[in-house]
Amino acid sequence: MSKIRVAVIGCGSIAKHRHIPEYASNSNVELVAFVDPVIERAEHYAAQHGGKAFASYTEMLAEIKPDAVSVCTPNYLHAEMSIAAANAGAHVLVEKPMAGTIEETEAMIEAAKKNGVYLMVGHNQRLMPPHLKAKEILDSKRLGKVITFRTAFGHPGPEGWSVDGRESWFFRKEEAIMGAMGDLGVHKSDLIRHLLDDEVEQVAAFVGTVHKEGTDVDDNSTCLLRMKSGAIGTLTASWTYYKGGDNSTIIWCENGVIKIDTDPNDQVIVELRNGTVERYKVGAMATNEKQTTSGVIDEFVDCIVNKKAPRISGEEGARSLKVILAAFDSQATGKVISL
Repeated sequence: MSKIRVAVIGCGSIAKHRHIPEYASNSNVELVAFVDPVIERAEHYAAQHGGKAFASYTEMLAEIKPDAVSVCTPNYLHAEMSIAAANAGAHVLVEKPMAGTIEETEAMIEAAKKNGVYLMVGHNQRLMPPHLKAKEILDSKRLGKVITFRTAFGHPGPEGWSVDGRESWFFRKEEAIMGAMGDLGVHKSDLIRHLLDDEVEQVAAFVGTVHKEGTDVDDNSTCLLRMKSGAIGTLTASWTYYKGGDNSTIIWCENGVIKIDTDPNDQVIVELRNGTVERYKVGAMATNEKQTTSGVIDEFVDCIVNKKAPRISGEEGARSLKVILAAFDSQATGKVISL
């Protein structure tokens, strides 16, 4: 078949480290356009990979008419650009959080349906090897009913990751909309929903700017979650883990416990109540310092090639975002928020 003509909108760090190299290594893809308001960034990748550089995504869509796009821009632009791309007939892979409001997510989903294109959200945590293994074990049901859990995601903050450092849009609320919760927390709300095959029913949360000076976006949050099944647990997101990241999850069940990314050698550990311990080396989790293939781009391309709807769909992205927005509501009102 002819190659899928892909445009990347936004040429910052997530495009640099994940989207662009993963598209470039996929034999089904031709990179045809790069868009960034700092045109030199787009030109850099066009020179490397071919295709054309643009400062305007609307001009790119009109001229290039790509088959698919990645939206790797500041959060406030996700909905606008995804809808425009869908209306131009392109499949859309949008970074998380997929939008800033539920109304925006609904408009994005509707635009994709109306135009007969796919909308996928870049929740790469579902595709990390330790999480794939954990999902397989949990789905086998040998651990029995999930009773409680804790899941955390933290690192020192975007200043060490973003191409603009401390001047990054990540720290400007009008562009980021949300801080650590949009960057990391939404990954974990998506992951816990996925691993448990369950939905969040209630959220209580403390969300605040605890240590990052000169910004009004959240840098830390701790949430209590009650699932529809009755399981309860905590979700933590932080930009102030200055001595090293944490992307661990522990799930306590009737017949034992599963520990994910808590050990430097074995990424998944199962401890059963009968005394048996199972240790699995399945491959490391990607981090900002040590990039590994995210799996997201290959999954997106595979959906287009084989004409199958994405598993990490717009609807899934919206459900995971609702949890995070409920946490902000809980912080603002001091109440437990029911979804």
